[in-house]
Amino acid sequence: MIPGRNLAPLTAAMAAAALLAACNMVPGAGSGGGGKTAVVDDARLVAGDPSGANWLSYGRTSDEQRFSPLTQVSDANVGQLGLAWSSNLDTARGQEATPIVVDGVMYVSTAWSMVKAYDAATGKALWSYDPKVPRERLVDVCCDAVNRGVAVYKGKVYVGTIAGHLVALNADTGAVLWDKQSTPAGSHMTITGAPRIAKGRVLIGSAGAEYNTRGYLAAYDAETGAEAWRFYTVPGDPSKPQDGAHLDAAAKTWAPDAWKQGGGGTVWDSITYDPKTELIYFGTGNAEPWNPNARAATTKDGQGGDSLYTASIVAVHADTGAYAWHFQETPEDRWDFDSNQQIMVADLPASAGAAPQHVVMHAPKNGFFYTLDSATGKFLSGKPFVQGINWASGLDPVSGKPNVLQAAKYEQTKQGFVGFPGAVGAHSWTPMSFSPKTGLVYLPVNYTPQYYEADPAWKAGTTGFQLGLDVSKGAIPADKAVRAATKAALTGALVAWDPVAGKARWTIPYPGPTNGGTLATAGNLVFQGTAGGEFRAYSADAGKQLWTFPAQSGIIAAPMTYSVKGEQYVAILVGWGGVWDVSGGALAGTMTPNISRLLVFKLGARGTLPAAPASVAQVLDPPPFTGTTEIAALGGRFYANSCSVCHGVSAVAGALNPDVRHSAALSNPKLWQQIVHDGMLKEQGMVAWGTQFSAEQIEAIRQYVIQRANQDKALEGGTPAHAAAAAGTARRTG
Repeated sequence: MIPGRNLAPLTAAMAAAALLAACNMVPGAGSGGGGKTAVVDDARLVAGDPSGANWLSYGRTSDEQRFSPLTQVSDANVGQLGLAWSSNLDTARGQEATPIVVDGVMYVSTAWSMVKAYDAATGKALWSYDPKVPRERLVDVCCDAVNRGVAVYKGKVYVGTIAGHLVALNADTGAVLWDKQSTPAGSHMTITGAPRIAKGRVLIGSAGAEYNTRGYLAAYDAETGAEAWRFYTVPGDPSKPQDGAHLDAAAKTWAPDAWKQGGGGTVWDSITYDPKTELIYFGTGNAEPWNPNARAATTKDGQGGDSLYTASIVAVHADTGAYAWHFQETPEDRWDFDSNQQIMVADLPASAGAAPQHVVMHAPKNGFFYTLDSATGKFLSGKPFVQGINWASGLDPVSGKPNVLQAAKYEQTKQGFVGFPGAVGAHSWTPMSFSPKTGLVYLPVNYTPQYYEADPAWKAGTTGFQLGLDVSKGAIPADKAVRAATKAALTGALVAWDPVAGKARWTIPYPGPTNGGTLATAGNLVFQGTAGGEFRAYSADAGKQLWTFPAQSGIIAAPMTYSVKGEQYVAILVGWGGVWDVSGGALAGTMTPNISRLLVFKLGARGTLPAAPASVAQVLDPPPFTGTTEIAALGGRFYANSCSVCHGVSAVAGALNPDVRHSAALSNPKLWQQIVHDGMLKEQGMVAWGTQFSAEQIEAIRQYVIQRANQDKALEGGTPAHAAAAAGTARRTG
């Protein structure tokens, strides 16, 4: 939770500039003209640097294809790649950003919304910026304190922060030029995505469709920070005029009082500006709560509502933010099938033998790969890119609407449902790439089922997730056979997908999910980092592994490439974290440590990393379980629906957040209450839960954790603390 390592000391002049940037500048204290470096205008962004020397925006080019024309590093010599330079990061959380490189300077964000600038050839640190996000905001972020990147435009660097601010920095010094609160003040909304630039405006949305939030995409004047327009994705109070005619239509797909819980539909990642259509395409998140009954999805006519515009691709006009079209991929989403995954634009035939057309390609969480007409949003094709989908039998060939299976409607069947894909998604946020040379999309795929069960007694709270579910029955017991089966069921892959034929051309299996994003190059290469801690290169045409580098930590970010003075470099942020760490991946045996670094490679380099720190196994030594099975079961419900988001499924934590089975507070009920109920450790990210749970319910959570810790100690070969007392209690209550 607490930043550790600092950047290497800067020169005296740069240290003074960095001090101004990080400490002394007053937020919003004037716009200024930006720096002399980062000279990027609209024409340069639209052109996307055909040489490939620079990586000017999040997906390199406005079409978000993440394809580089550089060929110096190729399938013939990639085995000679070596470490050119590296930089230790001072944020030991998940690292998800893609660096931006402009004319020899690299700009990159890290966890906790920090920003750093480097000499892209030497790794010399130029400046750093820390928005000093309060650590208690961690409870408002579903999936770690991550940030996916910055935008660069006319001498400024733009970053969104977990605290909901959009900040413009001087590209020369990191000094704050302006600072705007983008999310509603006092809300639980955060920003984790990378800003984009379109026609002189900075585009940004927000995260948190589980936190009583109302999704939006906003555009700000890049020079002054003045808000130009804001497009809301779900309706507001129906007793007041809606924010646009598109919401008058959407309101008919929601119950009249559903707006009181926010609605969700957040724009937390994908934003794509298409200069050809002058449209902005963006994806929206899940409806809130997940359970349609809990969000009263039934409309006035008694029919189930689609909850527009959640789980959709939406297109708006870049100048005005006015609605153009939408395509809802998962109507009435009840499985957390966000459509925020990267939206890619290309000129492709919709089918073999057809004429090329300007299309949008998308691979969202729900497991289907979509191709849409870019100008109208018309459905062109949709095929499953994973096998075993069990929430829908397929897509309507004309409309593209899914044929939802009745068993998947858990709120109607009143039965638990093990869905595939699950909430992690068949494809999560990790970016895919497209090679015009091979015609293939390189797609990071997850195989992660999810347990869903409606909670008829659920009531909205004020802290943490608001799902309307009881997922406690999906907890994984302390049973070796069950855990082995769980591990075998949770895997991943790199899939080379043919978007015209609608099928995979080759597949690389991985032992675990949430591997990193991909990069395709004209050198017939695909680069990807793995959750297991390797950075790999494959041949783009055949999927043959050609090179690997041991990164010492899991990789979830996407790589990028650039050149300086004719020499090509490949860069990747390393640092395990994100959704899988906080989703209980430890039980699947796929955890890697967090060692957060920026790694940069070039041909012939021979740099090395310091030896990885030795891992220290924690030994379970819990107090005796003296509660009752009923109390522990109640605590298990509360834990699964709230605490597991950070501390792991079944009380088994990942690499980042504390494993509460080892907490000293387990033996001290008063201290447990001070931490969990009162928020004693809020400055380290553990906020107070006293408004969500009573003291008695928090004690029930403690008893559940004690019970699990004793069960796991026995499973691991130890003797549970006071085993006889625990067994006696079980006999008395069971």
